[in-house]
Amino acid sequence: MERNQIIKELSFKAIRSGGAGGQHVNKVSSKVELTFDVVNSEGLSDQERERVLLKLESRLTQDGVLKLQCDESRSQHKNKGLVTSRFFEMLKKSLEVPKKRKRTRPSKSAIEKRLKTKKIKAWKKVGRKRPPLE
Repeated sequence: MERNQIIKELSFKAIRSGGAGGQHVNKVSSKVELTFDVVNSEGLSDQERERVLLKLESRLTQDGVLKLQCDESRSQHKNKGLVTSRFFEMLKKSLEVPKKRKRTRPSKSAIEKRLKTKKIKAWKKVGRKRPPLE
């Protein structure tokens, strides 16, 4: 992943943000929308692109474009910084390769402990039954 190349491929758009804020909201475009074309990205290798497409499948458009929005702050610059950091965090998470799980066996003492508790519970339940009539 080439961070500088990916930064060049990002495109930003400022939009008017809704919600509370009175007249200020109607005048200022502080909401920032980040778009990143995953399919045509040159900053990602083929393997990385496949991994991102698989992991972020639900977040992508049909064209393979990732769109993120941020309107947390009243400042357009802060929102741009927030959405960019959120994007790189998401990209980093999607590129992580999970470790293979090594199958292990339970220890002898763990097996004995489990069987012992099973026996205790079984005896407890046997003790609850009515005595047989003779």
